[in-house]
Amino acid sequence: MGWHSEEFGASHEGRAQALLADGSEPGPRYFDMGSGPNVHKTSDWWVYDGARRAPHATELRAACACGWRGDATYVIDWQDVERDGPDFYDTCGPYGDWSQHIREVTARTVPLPAAVEDLLERLDEQLTALAMDAPLAALRAVAALERTTRSVGRAAACMAEADDMPSEAIGTALGLSERDARARLRRYCLDHRF
Repeated sequence: MGWHSEEFGASHEGRAQALLADGSEPGPRYFDMGSGPNVHKTSDWWVYDGARRAPHATELRAACACGWRGDATYVIDWQDVERDGPDFYDTCGPYGDWSQHIREVTARTVPLPAAVEDLLERLDEQLTALAMDAPLAALRAVAALERTTRSVGRAAACMAEADDMPSEAIGTALGLSERDARARLRRYCLDHRF
């Protein structure tokens, strides 16, 4: 039920966050699904409806996996929340706030040269058309592109590692958490396949 940014992945997964009347965020709810060792855990906003000893949420705000929280809050009208379809409830306010957060994250990332952005856009268009017209040729082109990106990615990651940049700076430049940014560098740097 979260919101995703394809570029930033789990580092910036967003969601509508429930808030209690005192402004605090409730902890996760645990549900015993019957026999077995697994207990389901969730923090979906709609489980805080006050029923079955659940805390009663009064508002929503945008939240992001990176720890960011939106300033604006939105009153929950529990009369409009469908029991069997809480996903239909209007959370466009929190979503809009999270989308603005993603635009701000993007603005802090290292900019791509205009010529590279244009090239990537044209490549996307051409490969998409090729996939429709000649799927096997598109697969061959994708394999060639993978070889190129693997080679360039390895060189770039190893150069960035050699620069000994702080993890925070790498994370900001890539729009990722420090941990995810370091993992990306390691993954590319250790990729020896040709």
